[in-house]
Amino acid sequence: MTSSTHPESTPELLWQPSAERVAASRMAWFRAWLRIERGLDLPDYRALWQWSVSDLSGFWSAVAEFFEVRFHDRAEQVLSAEVMPGAQWFPGATLNYAEHALRGGAGKADDDLAVIFAREDGRTEEISYGELRARVAAARAGLAALGVRAGDRVAALAPNSPETLVAFLAAASLGATWSSCSPDFGARAVADRFVQIEPKVLITVDGYRYGGREFDIQSTVDQLREAMPSLSATVLIDYLGAGAELAGTIDWDDMLAQHRGAPLEFDPVPFDHPLWVLYSSGTTGLPKGIVHGHGGMVLEHFKAIGLHCDLGPGDRFFWYTTTGWMMWNYLVSGLLTGTTLVLYDGSPGYPSLTALWELAARHQVTYFGTSAPFIQSCLKHELRPKDDFDLTALRTVGSTGAPLTTDGFRWVADAVGEDVQIASVSGGTDLCTAFVGAAPDVPVWLGEISCPMLGAAVASYDEFGKELHDEVGELVLTKPMPTMPVFFWHDPDGSRLREAYFDTFPGIWRHGDWVRLTDRGTLVIYGRSDSTLNRGGIRMGTAEFYRVVEGFEEIVDSLVIDTSGAGETDGELLCFLVLADGADLGEVQPKLAAALRTELSPRHVPNRFIVVDEVPRTLNGKKLEVPVKKILAGTPPERAVSRDALRNPASLDPFVQLSADLAD
Repeated sequence: MTSSTHPESTPELLWQPSAERVAASRMAWFRAWLRIERGLDLPDYRALWQWSVSDLSGFWSAVAEFFEVRFHDRAEQVLSAEVMPGAQWFPGATLNYAEHALRGGAGKADDDLAVIFAREDGRTEEISYGELRARVAAARAGLAALGVRAGDRVAALAPNSPETLVAFLAAASLGATWSSCSPDFGARAVADRFVQIEPKVLITVDGYRYGGREFDIQSTVDQLREAMPSLSATVLIDYLGAGAELAGTIDWDDMLAQHRGAPLEFDPVPFDHPLWVLYSSGTTGLPKGIVHGHGGMVLEHFKAIGLHCDLGPGDRFFWYTTTGWMMWNYLVSGLLTGTTLVLYDGSPGYPSLTALWELAARHQVTYFGTSAPFIQSCLKHELRPKDDFDLTALRTVGSTGAPLTTDGFRWVADAVGEDVQIASVSGGTDLCTAFVGAAPDVPVWLGEISCPMLGAAVASYDEFGKELHDEVGELVLTKPMPTMPVFFWHDPDGSRLREAYFDTFPGIWRHGDWVRLTDRGTLVIYGRSDSTLNRGGIRMGTAEFYRVVEGFEEIVDSLVIDTSGAGETDGELLCFLVLADGADLGEVQPKLAAALRTELSPRHVPNRFIVVDEVPRTLNGKKLEVPVKKILAGTPPERAVSRDALRNPASLDPFVQLSADLAD
């Protein structure tokens, strides 16, 4: 079997860090520290990465020492054995995530700025480290008074707001396990996640604002409380400011006021003690509860945010996210390094697509994180933020959620700033981090992810488990990382976890993406490996297809499905299109076919183009490629996908109808 994606000549160099910028980076400081403290001469990033994956114990102990991780009890060793699954990191060590977040890097003073909050309706707030510590101490005391202890679960149906951040840090300080969902999730979707972890306390808002509208969720809260007999209390945040009251709840502001002045304390917990539960998309059955530990998150996010993002005191870190996406957990970890968080709640397109760029200028954001689809939207609307806003403080634009197209790379360089680093990153909920991304001392080449992250032994395998070089294969991790899940919820024998990652290549983490590693050490991700397009033995990632199709201004969104192997040995290639207002399929189809034939291959011109109103997406915005493929192959819809896991459940209907038509 061959791939249509062959190594090309070296792509255009879009960004090269200056010698001064490299020297001033924390990555350079770390290398200098290793030279002095460990006697290691690692002259560049490639050498540092190679050491980081060849000496796991040496590397992760160095991260802990460099960032002054505070262990209450010291570890017996760094890593018991290099095995997956089941690696035991820092056995015997105790620590607390919240303690590191609230010390604020290098001992941040009480009046230094910790959080900037903005909501789409204009509500803003700035919170100092001193005030944040005081609120967390009060919330901690409030939760303790409600009976919350180490190991109990605290669930939150709440937006990306200061109250949510405070509640999370308070729960973590007690050793309680956190879990959050965005308030725009439907009642069934929230229940599917929260009911299985049996929370002791639910923290919720009365409603939220999005796109200029106000949404009341109190009926959802009522349904949740009824579905969770484990609850001993519900704490209500009056988020809409209308003086909301709900029978049998405790007012958030009253709880904090009652415990104002309580001491700020942190309960030491074992290194792998559950910090939070994140969830798989839940497209086929109940979402899997993915549990991460205190120690793994402290070390990984110090490394990722402190070294790779190069963020610390004086910087301002923004990522557009909701509390239902792992990027929220990643964003709030900016506090570990003493960075000021910029939290935003609202629509990225309200009142216009410039809203987030205005935010970045107003608050002098250093690192602007977003999604590849948002960048694509800005490109299509021909925005030029650098012409309209003062972005002189901006060093880096981060992009994730989908592969960033070459046009997206060019747009950032041209319209945001040629001196701005483009950090296209990829990882996932499974590890709550990126394991391929960018570094302050590594160049950016057009259309490529700059490097594997430190400590991430990334490789590409063929279907037989042979390592590939400059060829497309399965993205794998060949060695353990501290952020690999401690366990899945309700998976006592670990069978579900092994099935999720280790069934294909025993002892090797198979992530499910299709990747090529270049001789430059860069990476290109071509989409999910289980949704690969296979035409006449030529394999292609869906990301390449979308890059061509969604480059047309007439196309708002698209979904490509190869029915080969989905009940048919040589099925059709179907391209579903969401057209822009005024666009006509008859006019755009010949141009699309010609572009796909020229830029990809004649075999990748779809058999049919079909217009739909919407592309089905998960609650976190991922296209629903594999479940739709199963439906078209005749799998009953209720077995192929849980509609409650979708942002737009009705969007499935045309595909179900098409499946019925194909069966006839």
